[in-house]
Formats: sequence, C-alpha cells, structure tokens
Amino acid sequence: MAYFSTPASSTKDAESFGVTDGLEVKKLEERKTPAEWLEYAPALTIVVGALGLAYIAQVLAVKGPLAALDLNTYNLLFLMMGLLLHWRPRSFVRAVNDSVPATAGVLIQFPFYGGIFGIITYSTLAAKLARFFVSFSSTNSYPILVSIYSALLGMFVPSGGSKWIIEAPYVLQAAKDLHVNLGWVVQIYNTSEALPNLINPFWMLPLLGLLKVKARDLIGYGMLYFMVNFVLVLFFMWLLARTFTYVPPVIP
Repeated sequence: MAYFSTPASSTKDAESFGVTDGLEVKKLEERKTPAEWLEYAPALTIVVGALGLAYIAQVLAVKGPLAALDLNTYNLLFLMMGLLLHWRPRSFVRAVNDSVPATAGVLIQFPFYGGIFGIITYSTLAAKLARFFVSFSSTNSYPILVSIYSALLGMFVPSGGSKWIIEAPYVLQAAKDLHVNLGWVVQIYNTSEALPNLINPFWMLPLLGLLKVKARDLIGYGMLYFMVNFVLVLFFMWLLARTFTYVPPVIP
C-alpha cells in the first residue's frame, strides 16, 4: 500500500519546509475564532495553576519540606510556574514548542496524564466506569468494545499508548468481571490505540517538529491505511480473544 500510494514527484528540501538557521522571538498572534478563546483566556491558566500549587502546598504540609521535594514535585512546580508566568495557555504552549519542538507535546501532556490517573484511581470513578462497560457488553463482545473504545479515544487524545495508565483500572476491572483474559485485553487496547496514530501522527512528533510539516500533509495517506487496518484489527482482536482462557489475577 505504501509503495503504490507514494507520489511520483514530492521531493522537498529543508528550505521548502521553512527550516532556517535563525531563531525569531514571535509575538502572540491575535485570536481569530471563538474556539480559540480558552487558549487566550487567563481564566484557564489561573484555575489549572491554582489547583497545581494547592496540591504542592498540601504535599508540603503533609510530608514536610524535605520529604516532599522529589522529582515529581519539582516537575509540577516548574510546569505550573511556567504556565502562570506566561499567563495565557497559547503563549505557554508556543514557548515550549519553540524551545523543544520535537518533544513539546510529550513534555506538556504526560504530567497531566499523571494527575488524571490519580483522580481516577483514588476515587470511585474507576469502579463506576467498570460497571458502565459491563452493563452493555458480554465476554464475547468485550474485545470488540475495547477495540472501538480505544481507537475512538485515541482519535481525540493521541498519546502513543501512555493514556493506558489512566484507563487501566476500569478497563481491566471490567475484563475481570466478564472473565476475559487480562493479558489479551492489554494487547487489544495497545493495538487498537495505535490505529488513530495513522491520522493523529503522535509517533511522528519529532519529524513534524524538525521539518515543520503539518499533520494535514500526511493525513490522506494515513487515512488510507487506517480504513484497511481498522477492519483487520477488529476482526483479529475478536477472533484471537476466543483462543485465550480467563486466568484470575494472583494477589500476593
């Protein structure tokens, strides 16, 4: 498919992608659409920054200054202070992207994934979400449900699989309740989550940043591969799930 879909003449050099040696200090462009309001509004910065700093204050009060000053606390502190000093989310994201274009998305996304994981794990949300999955699926249909769920969520939250840390508690709990092999559920999630990366090319962040290529330059080819592989993945995830028996987890 890749061989036959390759365009005959599409060779471009670095200059055609706008790659230059200079570094310009850019001004924040004006908001053009209503959808960009949150990106330019300090309100979102204030809410997120206040929550982050309040958590740090709570950790310091409970554990003490010395015990609380670990790598996670430092990372959160720097992230919140950078966000507040930029005042507008758009300015902060742009500054990170200009500084480390190849890994900007990872540096910003992963700390927030950790926070969401804590909220889900240490509350009743995981149990409620697990019951929700069990309510309309069976042992045979659960593999297909997980495949579709993982692919759809990955379409809107491309993460290269890292958001599994958030969803594992309730996805695996539902698998336990339905007696579906837990190891195969992990594989189903991982394989299906990779499908939308053909449309949201998270795996190409370094190349997109270095060559300043837009995702829209690749989405046509990715969509072709996505449509073929989506059908194949659904079928094989369901078919191979029937070859695994359920093994209860062993709690030491």
